[in-house]
Amino acid sequence: QVQLAESGGGSVQAGGSLRLSCAAADGSITYLAMAWFRQAPGKEREFVAAINWSGEDTYYSDSVKGRFTISRDNAKSTVYLQMNNLKPEDTAVYNCAAQREGALTDFSDYDYWGQGTQVTVTS
Repeated sequence: QVQLAESGGGSVQAGGSLRLSCAAADGSITYLAMAWFRQAPGKEREFVAAINWSGEDTYYSDSVKGRFTISRDNAKSTVYLQMNNLKPEDTAVYNCAAQREGALTDFSDYDYWGQGTQVTVTS
């Protein structure tokens, strides 16, 4: 069982930056693919970014490509999401997730989830 805990959320003005962290407790994420999803009020959960177990391959939604960067430190069992040039439409609860196998962009293929961290971007 992998327990995930996100941190780093907060409120920032448009154009600002935040770095989210997702730390795994009671388990290693070394061989797990990791991803960030987000959900805004009244909207469906949305894929944001994913990274394979080694960190060599990354994937982004079109809405964040060029602004967000996903990375991982397997020695620390932590995944990061660097978010730059934030926009009001990035406001959402951000969840990290881990999977053993499956489609990286499909939330239903993820086995473990964190509780989420709120990101609010004001204009």
